[in-house]
Amino acid sequence: MDRIGTDQPTGIFHAALRICRPALLVLLVFPQLLSCSFFEKNKLRDVKSAGELVVLTRTSPTTYYEMPEGPAGFEYDLVKSFANYLGVKPRFVVAEKFNDIIPRLLKGDADLAAAGITVTEARSKLVRFGPPYQEIHQQVIYRSGTDRPASAEELIGRQIEVQAGTSYAERLNELKQQYPELKWTEVDKETEELLQLVWEGLLEISIADSNIVAINRQYFPEIQVAFDLQNPEALAWAFPLGEDRSLYDAAVKFLEKSRASGELAQLVDRYYGPASRSNFVNLSVYKVRIRSRLAQYQLMFEKAAKQYNLDWRLLAALGYQESYWDPTATSPTGVRGMMMLTEETANQLGITDRQNVTQSIDGGARYLQGLIERMPPGITEPDRTWMALAAYNIGTSHLEDARIITQKQGHDPNKWNDVKTYLPLLADEAWYPKTKNGYARGLEPVIFVNAVRTYYDVLVKTDEEEKAKKRPEAFGIKAPAI
Repeated sequence: MDRIGTDQPTGIFHAALRICRPALLVLLVFPQLLSCSFFEKNKLRDVKSAGELVVLTRTSPTTYYEMPEGPAGFEYDLVKSFANYLGVKPRFVVAEKFNDIIPRLLKGDADLAAAGITVTEARSKLVRFGPPYQEIHQQVIYRSGTDRPASAEELIGRQIEVQAGTSYAERLNELKQQYPELKWTEVDKETEELLQLVWEGLLEISIADSNIVAINRQYFPEIQVAFDLQNPEALAWAFPLGEDRSLYDAAVKFLEKSRASGELAQLVDRYYGPASRSNFVNLSVYKVRIRSRLAQYQLMFEKAAKQYNLDWRLLAALGYQESYWDPTATSPTGVRGMMMLTEETANQLGITDRQNVTQSIDGGARYLQGLIERMPPGITEPDRTWMALAAYNIGTSHLEDARIITQKQGHDPNKWNDVKTYLPLLADEAWYPKTKNGYARGLEPVIFVNAVRTYYDVLVKTDEEEKAKKRPEAFGIKAPAI
């Protein structure tokens, strides 16, 4: 018994040695595996191993949003390019509030945050910021036709609201040291919502980053910049603090490469260039273009409209709203051509070249007519056409969400005047989570339809005037009796 008891541990040791011998040989051949660094946390390695980059963002026109043709936004495109650089796919986690982004990043909900975050001293104590990819200014916003504040001192006594948790509130707190009577309210509304309130005349003053202002002035042309609140600030991606800098270092290299190749500059121009150059509903320019541009394409609009039982002037007005009658136009989301068709829509319509004017106008006419036909039977004209135009901009699914909200609020989902009141709620965080298809920039189709209708009315008037000039009585000629 004693011998057996003595030999048993030795037998177990030899058995373990036989099992572990391959692993020991590997360690002898590759001694670097004994290094502690092999066992250290490496975020870049984890991301590549998982095959996805998890990114915290927020829904807004300058960051990330869903379009009928898929996700879009400046941050979406930049992150997607970074993910391609790493050889993985991006997965976006959308925070309900801007104020939630950094706390959720610190909780470990994502690998990085890309949400138009301004680099500030306070935030730099919580996260590691990557290299700046864009410079912006904080701008004081008011509505044209109201008193313009010319300085920070003139903000005293004004109704001011800013988004809670933003650098705008930090800056106002700094200014309060100099102007103790300065007061404002921090609210749980997106900056874009506050700009809309200023545009509607329901709020006197708000503050927004210059890139947000540039995008939103397309939709709220009367909002004006009173003055820049401070020196330029940087926007950057945020990473968790810690010893592991592997993913951060990869982002630094990617942004350096993107800046050197011109890709970053092209992306900034794609999203903010058109915004800074847009003309809104500039009727004087429109009337000039009726004479100078429309003449080249009028017969094409007339032919397509006749074939699909549309008013050619409505089709031409839609074309102007989409591209200013520019057959080479391209949007940040990749829609292109005279009628700004998506690649998916063009494929469905059998269009091989979206920048071919004839194909684009024909495709736009067919697509609009198809939308008119798809509207529920209870919608009659002219509401049927206005609804179809809204769907041309935002898609039928989001339009249906707005119609459901309209009905739930006790109004008529078959009347455009009712539906357009509730479409903007698709961007309201109190409403869009309850819809089937989620967030959408619901104010856009309202502005879109209003613009098309304005262009259409002007074109009808111009066309009727031209026809009147050509009638015999205009030249003092009497038609012969029959």
